[in-house]
Amino acid sequence: MIDPLMIDQRIIADATALLEACRQRGILLATAESCTGGLLAATLTAIPGSSDVVDRAFVTYSNAAKSEMLGVPVWLIERHGAVSEDVARAMVGGALTHSRATLAVAVTGIAGPSGGTAEKPVGLVHLAAAVRDAPVSHERLLLGDIGRGEIRRESVRRALALLASLV
Repeated sequence: MIDPLMIDQRIIADATALLEACRQRGILLATAESCTGGLLAATLTAIPGSSDVVDRAFVTYSNAAKSEMLGVPVWLIERHGAVSEDVARAMVGGALTHSRATLAVAVTGIAGPSGGTAEKPVGLVHLAAAVRDAPVSHERLLLGDIGRGEIRRESVRRALALLASLV
């Protein structure tokens, strides 16, 4: 079993820098996570003082949770699949709508070891991030079948970088 809090020091340093940048600018942060299962929020909240920046986290592992907690339309998931740019964008919009945050990120992907297809292989991850009332940034990752823990960890690292690019 993989310890979900296996976070290397580089990721902690990136998270610490992000929190400090948000703190200096008065930015509140929210996360909407699927394949990372809350690992991004756990990373951020492992840092003392994070409560003045992190507003809330949505762990929306199931399609129903994406719809019920974030308002992602069921038809959108049915048409594009939960692991898609469209759903990631809707997730981040929902995180902003259902929080006090001014900056949010969403992560949805296939961490494996099963669940991949030729069209959507294990290691495919979609990230979306946005500042409230601004365009959504999207990043598509093709990490490969590098192992469930590594896919989740790399997704957290890249989500932190995407957030930092918007601060």
